[in-house]
Amino acid sequence: MNARRTPWWHAAIALVLGLGVGAGVAVLGESSGTTLIGTPWFVPVVLGAIGVVALVLALNVHKYAATDPKKRPKTFVNPAVAFNTLVLCKSMVLAGAALAGWYGGQIIPTLAHIEGSFYGQAVLECAVSAAVCLADMVIGFVGEWLCQLPPTEGPENPKVKGQQRQGTLAGAAAKTVR
Repeated sequence: MNARRTPWWHAAIALVLGLGVGAGVAVLGESSGTTLIGTPWFVPVVLGAIGVVALVLALNVHKYAATDPKKRPKTFVNPAVAFNTLVLCKSMVLAGAALAGWYGGQIIPTLAHIEGSFYGQAVLECAVSAAVCLADMVIGFVGEWLCQLPPTEGPENPKVKGQQRQGTLAGAAAKTVR
């Protein structure tokens, strides 16, 4: 299986879309008189815990992949766990960006009313949640990088390409000398 890394611009699009929807919901809440802004404090705690778990799993996958195949323990990392770790990191990139935009978008229209205690508390909650979501996005990018496998000894390996190139150059040099 050949998994591709998540491009940075996917996260940028998710961030902008989340920003627009979050700001729109905050404006809609202000105009209708409902309280649609803010977040409970357990949300950034849970999101932070998920980020830490994903980072630990990605470090384990990287440790396994970077170890010499002859010295690897047989039960160190289950391939399904490695695959699920990669999927978790890829989803953290997009979800972290979208949620950071969502919480950041709620802050923008609320700044005009920040002197009120409710709005001040909501801005603080959204700022903490947005920061944790941005950290999760970064952890997702790092986790994707950590889950990369080194190239095998196949034709795409740089060592093999160099040996083939040297062999063909040596053969070409021998033909010209004759």
